[in-house]
Formats: sequence, C-alpha cells, structure tokens
Amino acid sequence: MNLLEILARSLGTFSVLLLLVRVLGKNQLNHLTFFHYVTGITFGSIAANIIIDKNIRVIDGFTSLGVWTGAALLVGYLNQKSAKARLILDGEPTIVIKKGRIVEEAMRAMRFNMNDLSMLLRNNNVFSIKDVDYAILEPNGRLSVLKKSEYQMVTKKDIRLPVNQPLYLPTDIIVDGKIVKQNLRKLNLNREWVDNQLKKTGVHSIHDVFYAEIQSDGTLYIDKREK
Repeated sequence: MNLLEILARSLGTFSVLLLLVRVLGKNQLNHLTFFHYVTGITFGSIAANIIIDKNIRVIDGFTSLGVWTGAALLVGYLNQKSAKARLILDGEPTIVIKKGRIVEEAMRAMRFNMNDLSMLLRNNNVFSIKDVDYAILEPNGRLSVLKKSEYQMVTKKDIRLPVNQPLYLPTDIIVDGKIVKQNLRKLNLNREWVDNQLKKTGVHSIHDVFYAEIQSDGTLYIDKREK
C-alpha cells in the first residue's frame, strides 16, 4: 500500500466517521452506557482496519460502519419507545448508600469496592460518607449524591433573599478580537450595542479585546489583549 492510497483511505474514513457521528447525535457522548462504550471502540477498530489493512476493501469497511450505526440508532429508538428495552440495554440505577448506610448487597452485586465508592464521592466534592444521605450509581457509571440536610448548601430561597431573573445566558460576544455574529443574532443584539459597551470601559476597538462575554445582568465582561 503506497502513501497516496493510505492518504485517500484516511481522508475517506475520517469523512465517513464524521458523518456517522453527526447521525448518531450527542447522546453517544452524553449518555455513555456500556453499549455506547463498545460502539465507540468498534468504530475506532473498524476505521483503523480500513486505513491500514489493504486486504479489506474500503466499501466493505464503510458497510460495517453503516451496520453499526444502524444498530446504534435502533438501540436508541428502542430506548425511547420501551421502558423494558431501556432496562435490558442500559440497566437501572443502583442505590449504594441509603439513609446514610452503605448497601453492602448492592456493592457486592455491582462488584463495587470502597475505593471505587470513595473516589466517586470525591468527584462529587464529598470527602466523608457520613455526609451522605443517598448515593445512586447510574447506568453510565456516574454517582449521584444527595447529602444529608445539615450538609446541603443554603439557597437564596432558604433564607428568603430576593431572586433576580437573569436577562441573558452568559455567552461569548468577542473571541480573539472578532465578534461572534451568530451569538449576537440569538441575543437580539447588534454591533452598535457592542461598540457602546466597549466605549464605556475605555476600549475603542474590538481588536484590542481578546475575549468578551455578556453576563446574566446584561453587562459585558471584557478581557483585553496583552500588550
């Protein structure tokens, strides 16, 4: 296999993978269950073989990728339409801490040890099991934690402070000296508004700004370029 053929196979496989990932959607990354994990590995393996194994016809490799994509889409459809299918394909959440007590039977069934549990608790900023009321191991391997009431953070509602509704979702307005036009359109803002906001802070050109972000209250956070 010569260099030109490897280049053609690589670019072709990259393009097909990019298309198939778009077809599968964000759920492939966002909801990483065991099936999604296996699918991702299989995609990578098939793609690698298409590129480097000259005994595999490109059309056969692309067909294999298409079949796996179809299988992933079918699983996603079944998950949406059937609760039983979701249970079989994705599994169900498992309570590993209940009312402050470790559920040993659930730990054994999941082949889960205390080191695993402690690590996942720390990922949730919990460093002591005594702080936990409930902990649930999700099908994607993440741990959802409900702290005991005395360890939960106080909210504005708890202390009856007035809550102001945000005007905007914090959004990029300028990145590397260039206005992000699509974000301005989504926020119903224009270039004149941006220029006025910059002038209020003594900035007379967007090229002097490395990054600017609209805040929830409508003000503009500005990070100027380093001189």
